[in-house]
Amino acid sequence: MITLEQIRNKLQEELKTSGLSQSEIARRINVSAHTVYSYFHGKKMPALDTFANLCKELDIDPAHILCLT
Repeated sequence: MITLEQIRNKLQEELKTSGLSQSEIARRINVSAHTVYSYFHGKKMPALDTFANLCKELDIDPAHILCLT
């Protein structure tokens, strides 16, 4: 069974390895820098539409983040 913690960890890993600043990611997906900070530190998970935008902007497979691959 996939846990929220596993998903959170994968998302954090991809955000950190993207090479983009938190501010740049926020600008690209149209959320506040504080919101992205919360994603980086596992305090918050993105809404589904924001998750889709993150995957698109970071060029990552959503199935990877959701531990489906």
